Amino acid sequence: MKIEDVFSSRPRIKILRLLCQLGELNVSEMARRLGTNHETTVKHLKILESEGILKQKVFGRIRLYKINESSAKARAIQRLVETWETQQ
Repeated sequence: MKIEDVFSSRPRIKILRLLCQLGELNVSEMARRLGTNHETTVKHLKILESEGILKQKVFGRIRLYKINESSAKARAIQRLVETWETQQ
């Protein structure tokens, strides 16, 4: 996937911002904070996970997502979000 595909989606950008700021969230809480439904949120999470940007932990039916610290793409996105947020 190209970088423009990752950043072409407002929900994906919001997911990345949330996880950079809060560290780890479950799908339901992300959907609530984003104002999207569960299915849409899961779709975007799967895309980001398939790119190696996010990783998940599963506890029964609960899935927690967070930034994949071992991914160079994810670290670059974290730096971008941190830089962008501190410049406002």
